[in-house]
Amino acid sequence: MASGKVIAALAAGLIAVGSVATPGPAGAVDVLTGSLKTIAAKGEVVIGYRISSVPFSFVEGKRADGSPRPIGYAIDLCGEIVDEIGRETGRTDLKVRYEPVTSETRFAAVSEGRVDLECGSTTANAERRRTAAFSPVTFISATKLLVPRASAITSYRELGGKKVVVTAGTTNERAVRDILAKLKLQAEILTGKDHAESYAMVKDGRADAFATDDILLYGLIANDGTDGAKYTVLPDKLSFEPYGIMFRKDDPEMAGAVAATFSRLAESRELRWTYERWFLKRLPNGERLNVPMSNDLHTSFQLIGLED
Repeated sequence: MASGKVIAALAAGLIAVGSVATPGPAGAVDVLTGSLKTIAAKGEVVIGYRISSVPFSFVEGKRADGSPRPIGYAIDLCGEIVDEIGRETGRTDLKVRYEPVTSETRFAAVSEGRVDLECGSTTANAERRRTAAFSPVTFISATKLLVPRASAITSYRELGGKKVVVTAGTTNERAVRDILAKLKLQAEILTGKDHAESYAMVKDGRADAFATDDILLYGLIANDGTDGAKYTVLPDKLSFEPYGIMFRKDDPEMAGAVAATFSRLAESRELRWTYERWFLKRLPNGERLNVPMSNDLHTSFQLIGLED
C-alpha cells in the first residue's frame, strides 16, 4: 500500500516517473487500490447514514439542496475520515454524498459498494468482522429494554406473555431470544423497520417493550420532548455492543485512512471533544443525554493515541 505521503506527493506532481512528473489526482489514482481508487477517480465519498440513531446518525432539518441533513457523532467522525481520504488521495475537493441505510440494508450497501463508509450505530462483533471491516471502537453499549413508566415490567424476567419489539437487522433480536430461551419464557417478538418505528410501537401500545442498545433508547427519549419522560430504560444488560464505523473488508488503503484518522483524533484529544459534544452537551432539540464516557471507552481512546 502506498503511504499517504507518497500519494500526496504524486497528487501534487512532485514525483517524476521517468522524466515526466505525475500530474495531480490522476497520478494518485494510478497507485491506489480499492475504495480510495474509486473515490479519487470520482471525487466523491458516499456516506451511509441512519435517520433515527440519536446521537450517532440522525436527520435534523434539510441541506441547502433540500435533501435531509444527517448529523451526529458518527457523522462527525466520518467527516474526519473523509478529510484523511482527501489527504491520502490528493483530492482536497472531495464531495460527500449521503445515502440513507437501515439496519437491514447497511451491510449490503457496504459490501456492494453503494456506500464507502457506514456511519451509524453498528455493532462490530466477531461475526460481522468476517464480512466487513470496522474502525476502532467508537462507543460501547448494551441491549436494554425501554418500557412505559406506568408498565408493570421491571425486568426482562417479566417478559412472559408480553410483546417485545426489536428493529430489523440488529443484534438485539438474538440477545432477546437467547435470554427468553434461557429463562424458558414465552414472548412475542415483533419487528420495526427502524428505531423510530419500533419506539412508536411501544408508544401506541402495539408492543410492551422495545429492546435495542441503551444509548439509542436514551437518544429516542431525549429527542421526544415531553413525551419522552413517559418512558424509562430498565437497568438489566442483555448483551455487549461495541460500535464502529463500517467499511468494505480487504481494503487496506481505506483501513489505513481510517486508522490514521482515529490516531490523529486521539492524539489531539478531538476524539474526546467530539464525544462530549454529542453525549454531554445539548442536542439540537435542547435536551442532553448526559452519558459520560465509560472507563472502557476512555482506555480504548488512550491506547489509540499511543499508537504510532
